[in-house]
Amino acid sequence: MHKLFVTQVYQAKIKTDLKDLEQEIYQIQNADIEGKKWSSSHYPNGYTSYGSWDQLQQMSSTFANLEKRIDLHVHKFTQALGYDLPKKSLRMNSFWVNIMPAGALHTAHIHPHSVVSGTYYVSIPPRASAIKFEDPRLVSFMNSPLVKPKAAKELQRFFSLAPKAGDVVLFESWLKHEVPMNQSKQPRISVSFNYDWA
Repeated sequence: MHKLFVTQVYQAKIKTDLKDLEQEIYQIQNADIEGKKWSSSHYPNGYTSYGSWDQLQQMSSTFANLEKRIDLHVHKFTQALGYDLPKKSLRMNSFWVNIMPAGALHTAHIHPHSVVSGTYYVSIPPRASAIKFEDPRLVSFMNSPLVKPKAAKELQRFFSLAPKAGDVVLFESWLKHEVPMNQSKQPRISVSFNYDWA
């Protein structure tokens, strides 16, 4: 048996002061007038600084330090992917915050023009949404039968990963993913980022 064309998702811990980070995220939300306006129209019940304050690694020492720690994991991930990359050929080109109160969701999407994308999880209360990944071959299955619910995770058409606070999750930017509606009464808080060619 050969397992071909593997899609890898990376998960690891990064220890940092999550309470301080959460406080700074709320300060960003309060100051980001443009982002709040955009979110009210395009991200019902939620807030994101993507497209407004999405260079946080250049604006805050907290995020600059977090970027350095994420860099190490991106290096490990790209090695595991077998990428043929010279040193420092990828760099973080965007870094933004997400606040998902009860009822907020993020529909399925990819991250065009990036190489590696990911999220660092700051607050994941009970019943908060997992991140759901879609098999990139889904459009090509045609007459393929359904997969048994208890089949191995690498055979499933969708996979939901339930992160914990302090986890970083990395994936190749072409991998379609979504965050279903937050069922928790408490907000799900995270910071997301993209890596592109330096």
